[in-house]
Amino acid sequence: PGYGAQGASARDLSAFFDEKGEGAIVNSSRGIICAYKNDKYSSFGEDGYADASRAATLDMIEDINSAVR
Repeated sequence: PGYGAQGASARDLSAFFDEKGEGAIVNSSRGIICAYKNDKYSSFGEDGYADASRAATLDMIEDINSAVR
């Protein structure tokens, strides 16, 4: 499964990265596009969907980096 809504965790994806933390492209369409609907980002509201998407993206990057290192 894909990362996020589809069920894969950062740990599940870590095997696809090389020893430098490179080599994979991770997609999280629903998790980013619809982040404002997630309880964690709901404070941004529907009008703040872009800010919610940015916050979700930064959280995803941090999550994956912590699993790869």
